[in-house]
Amino acid sequence: MASEQNAATALLVMDVQVGILARYPQDHHYLARLGRAIRAARRVGIPVIYVVIGFRSGHPEVSVRSAAFAAMAATDRFGPDDPGAQIHPEVAPVAGDIVVTKKRVGAFTGSDLEVVLRSLGVTDLVLTGIATSGVVLSTVRAAADRDYRLTVLADCCLDADPEVHRVLTEKVFGRQAQVVTVSQWQRACELDGSDPAPAG
Repeated sequence: MASEQNAATALLVMDVQVGILARYPQDHHYLARLGRAIRAARRVGIPVIYVVIGFRSGHPEVSVRSAAFAAMAATDRFGPDDPGAQIHPEVAPVAGDIVVTKKRVGAFTGSDLEVVLRSLGVTDLVLTGIATSGVVLSTVRAAADRDYRLTVLADCCLDADPEVHRVLTEKVFGRQAQVVTVSQWQRACELDGSDPAPAG
């Protein structure tokens, strides 16, 4: 039985899509760490919510004024038929997980994430994803403004610039979130939850 605290917490797995992860080949253990977090959450009844970037055919949601996304408009990237838009198979959703599609950098923009969180009674968010300076930073700011209590799993975030990742996780996120490692968070889940088996 999940604790009341776990029932009010959700783990967000953001932008861990095949086409995005392919840009970050330097950390070969990232998916293993993220998998540990996902398994720990499932074992103690914390909902796992995947947030992905995705567009309709023709990218009608993309503005020509968007510095981040305008170049996609003439391609099929992150459209319905793009294999790169799929969540990486090593950390793919299972029955009971939730997938939310967003239209911009932050997890809340163009998605129904807030409706899902409100319906689940979620008050606490645990953030993971790619990139630290992209979806994670944007979502930390937006979620803090919405009065969610936040935890960032520093080693389950990834950025192309290690120094940017370090500054954000060590100096910036701590103003609005608790910043911990996956091992620290996993131990907290086990103490608070239902004695899950050790992670593989």
